[in-house]
Amino acid sequence: MTGGRRKARSIALQALYEIDSVQHDPDEILTHLQAEADLSEENFSFARELVEGVLRYKDKLDAQIQRYAPAWPIEQIAFIDRNILRLAIFEILIDNKIPVKVAINEAVELAKNFGSDSSSKFINGVLGAVSANINKENPSLGGK
Repeated sequence: MTGGRRKARSIALQALYEIDSVQHDPDEILTHLQAEADLSEENFSFARELVEGVLRYKDKLDAQIQRYAPAWPIEQIAFIDRNILRLAIFEILIDNKIPVKVAINEAVELAKNFGSDSSSKFINGVLGAVSANINKENPSLGGK
């Protein structure tokens, strides 16, 4: 089950990257990726939910990235890192279906697989700040 979810996040990230970098249509990208990916219908639906959620809340997610990585203007963050952060912050602050630590670990794994040598440290640092702030602002979410 976990492997399927991880693969679904990977598909969602690839879709978000393509949408962000070359502005292709989200439905066309997802259809293309579904044809290539060996994902169950349930996990593909999960990937679609992630993409749709990130796109729906993109401005709010970008505001959170700016809040927790103020030294990096959003447009200067590498496409892949920016979309990993959007995905993870969506799962942490909006979706709330998995524990914060799991969302951070999944994001770091995506960064190791798709990002540059420094991506995983950058992602971990930003999401660590998000997590610490959640614990301060809403202690009940911290343990989830």
